[in-house]
Amino acid sequence: MNDRQTSKPYRGPAMEGFIATWYAKNTKGDARRYRECAAAVAERVRPGGRILEIAAGPGYLAIELAKLGGFHVSGMDISKTFVRIATENARDAGVSIDFREGNAAELPYEGASFDFVVCRAAFKNFTDPAGALREIHRVLVPGGQASIYDLRGEASRGDIAELVRSLELSPWNAWWTSLTFRFFLLKNAYAKEAIERLAAQSPFGSCEVLESGVEFDLRLRRAAAPS
Repeated sequence: MNDRQTSKPYRGPAMEGFIATWYAKNTKGDARRYRECAAAVAERVRPGGRILEIAAGPGYLAIELAKLGGFHVSGMDISKTFVRIATENARDAGVSIDFREGNAAELPYEGASFDFVVCRAAFKNFTDPAGALREIHRVLVPGGQASIYDLRGEASRGDIAELVRSLELSPWNAWWTSLTFRFFLLKNAYAKEAIERLAAQSPFGSCEVLESGVEFDLRLRRAAAPS
């Protein structure tokens, strides 16, 4: 077996069982940000377009995309628990989304399957980010686009404190979430220069990075087919 097959595909603890359930509960209150992200993605996808969310977690972003109507939405996560939770959440929301289990560096989809790929708050945890970018490029149609939203390596403690306050968590969960950001998530977060370098070395060849608050939006586009 090669290293990709034998190495752990993500940093940190497995998001299964109790941990996944805790995460799903404590990120549900971020509905406004999920709606805003879904609206930003929808503006860049043609009506009837096919959208894939990688590392979909509890499925909140994919569900908001599906609620907009007019798109075929799929979601993928490496966690069995998250796939189950996301499927249940989509059913409860009355939307149809195909959630699958899979690895971001070995996507379980045919090439040129999607018009848009989105990944939110997970890319920093991938142990094979270059492989993930290759796979995103592979599954996009020519001319297709992608956005990777994640924590900025330059985010300050004040930025993180403001984000945690916006989640309206209980005091204990707010304390624990703040520690998670400071001592784990921020440690793995990409600085702008590093994420630009990764994109330049990928099949995309270039990128655009937009920064807002604690997040960046890494925008990518697969070259259109020759006319």
